[in-house]
Amino acid sequence: MNGRVDYVVTEEEINLTRGPSGLGFNIVGGTDQQYVSNDSGIFVSRIKENGAAALDGRLQEGDKILSVNGQDLKNLLHQDAVDLFRNAGYAVSLRVQHRLQVQNGPIGPQGEGEPSGIPIAMVLVPVFALTVVAAWAFMRYWQRH
Repeated sequence: MNGRVDYVVTEEEINLTRGPSGLGFNIVGGTDQQYVSNDSGIFVSRIKENGAAALDGRLQEGDKILSVNGQDLKNLLHQDAVDLFRNAGYAVSLRVQHRLQVQNGPIGPQGEGEPSGIPIAMVLVPVFALTVVAAWAFMRYWQRH
């Protein structure tokens, strides 16, 4: 492991329908209360269980919300962003930035749940088995001569 931590940043359009508990998530950030240093954007701080966002499944805690119904969220005070969400209507379109942490460089083409390399056991077990067989053969040889 080289210890390097990389991030893959993706953007996605998420359409939510307001439910009984609103859109089903809380936000942090804004120009007056930065959540991430050097970034006054609006971020998802919590997904409410069984809320619209949780039922949809795509919005995640830590996601940055870039726009609401096409309105950019740059350079907004926190309360202005809250008001924008509250007045966004029943059907809400969010432009969201996901930032996924990836350790040790780029992602290769892998299947879901597929390991990224050969497990150490798959190397050590055959090597150990060959060593035991070689030691046994060596001992048998020396016992006969």
